[in-house]
Amino acid sequence: MEKRPVAEVPFTLDEPAPKVLGFWDQGAFWANLGVSLLAFSGAYTVLAPDGAGRPTLSIAAGIVAMSVGTALGGLMLGLAAVPGARTGQPAMVLLRGLFGARLSYAPTVLNIAQLIGWGTFELIVIADAARELWDGVPRWGYVIAAGAITTVLTVWPLGSVRLLRRYVTVAVAIALVYFYVQLLREPLPDLTRGSWGGFWIGADAALAVSISWVPVAADYTRHSRTERAAFGAAAVGYSVTQIVAYVLGLLALALVAGDPTRAFDPFLNVSLGVVFFAIFVLREADQSFADTYSTAVSIQNLVPRADRRVLSVALGVGVTVLALVLDINDYASFLTLIGSVFVPMLGVLAADFFLGRRHRTDGWDVSRTAPSRWSMIAAWAAGFAVYQLINPGTVGRWAGFWRDVQDALHFTAQSWMSASLLSFLVAGLAALLAGRLTGR
Repeated sequence: MEKRPVAEVPFTLDEPAPKVLGFWDQGAFWANLGVSLLAFSGAYTVLAPDGAGRPTLSIAAGIVAMSVGTALGGLMLGLAAVPGARTGQPAMVLLRGLFGARLSYAPTVLNIAQLIGWGTFELIVIADAARELWDGVPRWGYVIAAGAITTVLTVWPLGSVRLLRRYVTVAVAIALVYFYVQLLREPLPDLTRGSWGGFWIGADAALAVSISWVPVAADYTRHSRTERAAFGAAAVGYSVTQIVAYVLGLLALALVAGDPTRAFDPFLNVSLGVVFFAIFVLREADQSFADTYSTAVSIQNLVPRADRRVLSVALGVGVTVLALVLDINDYASFLTLIGSVFVPMLGVLAADFFLGRRHRTDGWDVSRTAPSRWSMIAAWAAGFAVYQLINPGTVGRWAGFWRDVQDALHFTAQSWMSASLLSFLVAGLAALLAGRLTGR
């Protein structure tokens, strides 16, 4: 029989997950995921840009909106982390208990699609940022190098988490402090110039970035020694660093007059900026690693006996090829769609897992024969519809369809409405009601 290190992820879902990650291992992992190049290149998304791409929020309002959205998203991420620690099951397998084994395949396919998209996007971001540092290597060379690093990290996931804690986290913290000192020495413009209109649109944009990790959280927290460590590391570790990174990104954006195409300039133009920015570029590989590894684990919900190592290598090659032939830029619309799908799903999961009678009496059925629960699908759909009605996004005909629905219902979204919060609450309440009715 083939031997492997005791403290690594099993090759298939037929084997139990080792409980080897403590608070600091997980905290470093989530903290590193919170510091993304997206916080610099995409900081303008929390300024609620209008149809022409012009920000509607002031920098100060954007910082507050981003902080509120990130804090709420961090709490949701913490909630998503606990079921994995309690059951020892990855995220998509947990959905068997929520929707039933067969019905869990639908959100699993959606998750695989969005993770492949994110993995491809991250390789593109790494290559473009690396080209900003040194354009002596063609873009395809950086893409292939980033893809190779991603694949290696994915084959040894728990070892990669420990590597992040021991080395990468410290380097990232030093780089953040250095850039804060350098950027705050620059003459900043008036950060209050602008409005507070669209506050919740900006908050939802930041929340959507946090929520993008919700459907993968349990893939890592199933290895947590305790539920408390899983919740605290995800909620606090991720939120703190995302806020720190986005504030830095917004300050950089203010220095280039709000031009997102020049978002990296303030970092590269300061003394030693290239050296410290290279740390962020190298660290971005943990984003593509997490996306690719969770894609492999999600596929295992469909094919439980598939070897994750084979899946990891195949996916690493696949996203590398996609990054070579595609150019993904409209991630703001992508974030809105992710939020509309997974925020209400988390509302249903949290309500049924933590408050539902079924969980307390019968347990959480994650078997391959778990019965279908159409009532939970209905609750999820209700939350999804609420999100779309409040924030239809900007994806062509899809957004147009929901605006037509708004007109048919004579509904106008108000400035105080948060699509994320209201869809989460509606989905959760619908799940509780459905659980009580079906329980009787």
